[in-house]
Amino acid sequence: MDISLFVQGIIIGLTLAVPVGPIALMCIQRSVLEGRLHGIFSGFGVATADSFYAAVSVLGLTFISGVIIAQQYLFRFLAGIVLILIGIRVFMSAPARISTKAEHETYLKDFLSMVAIAISNPLTLVFFLVVLPGIGIVVHETSFLLAIEFVTGVFFGSVIWWIILCGSIGSLRSRISVERLGLINRISGFLISGFGAGMLILLIDAMGLAA
Repeated sequence: MDISLFVQGIIIGLTLAVPVGPIALMCIQRSVLEGRLHGIFSGFGVATADSFYAAVSVLGLTFISGVIIAQQYLFRFLAGIVLILIGIRVFMSAPARISTKAEHETYLKDFLSMVAIAISNPLTLVFFLVVLPGIGIVVHETSFLLAIEFVTGVFFGSVIWWIILCGSIGSLRSRISVERLGLINRISGFLISGFGAGMLILLIDAMGLAA
């Protein structure tokens, strides 16, 4: 087994996860307001979406990638709208306490919601289509087992980051006052909506250039 593919996958997973964007803000906000596990499970959702796009790229699933790229404007539009709405909801919400009811369902909802949001960003697929040839992973010459090894590395790299980030931030939750939790909600909501609005502005500009 060529362990280097797994290591490269970890590095790329970390590269995708580390930058602070709307998805990271949502995971951070959930960690602070609801508890570290809510943030970590949200991060697992992001890692799953990243791994899906890695698999589509490295396995050469041209039909799926073609559909996603062809409809990227629609995906980006929906992602922008969703982020704006989520940001408004976060901005308006009162600080929440960790619920002791139906924890598994709550964690599942955290996971699935972030899968849906993260997978609606087709630029992640573009990232893989550009980066993979650059690190020597040739789609048509990569065996299935090596591809799985790489995708697993991407997943673990992303998961490692979310566990570190959300676990560390979640541990500080008990030290933050309710007033500051409310401020975190307002700041996070504003920034998340701002990212969504920025996506729509960039999308309109890109459509204008394409036309």
